[in-house]
Amino acid sequence: MTAHGEALAVSLAALTALIVTAMAVLVGVFGAPPQERRAAPEPTCSEWTDGCVVCARTPEGLACSTPGIACLRQAPRCLKP
Repeated sequence: MTAHGEALAVSLAALTALIVTAMAVLVGVFGAPPQERRAAPEPTCSEWTDGCVVCARTPEGLACSTPGIACLRQAPRCLKP
């Protein structure tokens, strides 16, 4: 392999490692909220929020948003009974 080919291979390996690391960080930051954050404040509530995430019961199952950029978590409160 030539010096140019080796440099290209090293550059591609470094770029791949950077992309994998960035994706892992993004999944950790923007992943689904922990299960306790998804719990409805009462069993009859169909949509609720904790100030950061809004969750709703849908025919397909539970659907939750991702947290906002600057949110302050609060006790869950029902938005739609």
